Amino acid sequence: MKMRFRNSEKRVEQMASVYSEEYQRVIIALKKARKERGITQAQLAEALGRPQSFIAKIESGERRLDVVEFVHLARLVGLEPGDILQGIR
Repeated sequence: MKMRFRNSEKRVEQMASVYSEEYQRVIIALKKARKERGITQAQLAEALGRPQSFIAKIESGERRLDVVEFVHLARLVGLEPGDILQGIR
């Protein structure tokens, strides 16, 4: 189940409660970077050799991202994986 709420400037999707707040922050950072760089889900998926639905499911919380996929996605959207992980305590 997804709950949507407004956060002053943007709508943020909150994933099912099985995902920790830290995990949700990682996905939100990846999605934000993708959008800021004008990369579509289809373009990102193509770079990974996957269908667009792969990215959609990750961003919606339907599919959990593994660590190797995280590293590839972060770099493809112009982020350093370590920088994202610094925010997790």
